[in-house]
Amino acid sequence: MSFNQPCSATLEFLMRRRSVKPRDMVGPGPDRAEMEAILKAATRVPDHGKLTPWRFIVLSGDDRAPLGDLIARALVLEQETSETVAEKMKGYATQGPTLVIAISSPRDTHRIPLMEQDMSVGAACQNLLVAAHAAGFVGSWLTGWGAYSRTVADGLGLEPQEKIAGFIFLGRQDAMPEERPRPDLDEVVTWGWPTA
Repeated sequence: MSFNQPCSATLEFLMRRRSVKPRDMVGPGPDRAEMEAILKAATRVPDHGKLTPWRFIVLSGDDRAPLGDLIARALVLEQETSETVAEKMKGYATQGPTLVIAISSPRDTHRIPLMEQDMSVGAACQNLLVAAHAAGFVGSWLTGWGAYSRTVADGLGLEPQEKIAGFIFLGRQDAMPEERPRPDLDEVVTWGWPTA
């Protein structure tokens, strides 16, 4: 008997999965047990060298607001943004009920190339989204300016080699999200050896 059996329900599920804007999410988000199950699935990804080149910060409730404050402060410091514009960013982190900050935490002294470690981080983020949807939640993986800010990274206690891979918002939906256009396979797939 083969270890992996066909599972058409999983394929159908993946064809339905889509991102939902954080501002359209409603609560409650995952509780601690649900979040732990989602994160366990997130860590079951290809990881060449078994380096675990990622980690997560989970924020919910009142723990989300300080991130908005940090991003606003960083905008003023790094981008010389006006206090008025920066103030609008304070609500960024509280758009969805739960926020997972995915951290790329590479082992830069290891023989495994950094690109492979970064791909493992991306796989962990995708698994997190799929697991959240399988658990009955919706999600959205965003980056934006704050993900690339050293002030934000330092404010979150990241090590010098670490960076933010994304802000993953989780919650529930009270309306069916609109489908978006998907690529035609003929435009993104080459069958057989590429010709010049």
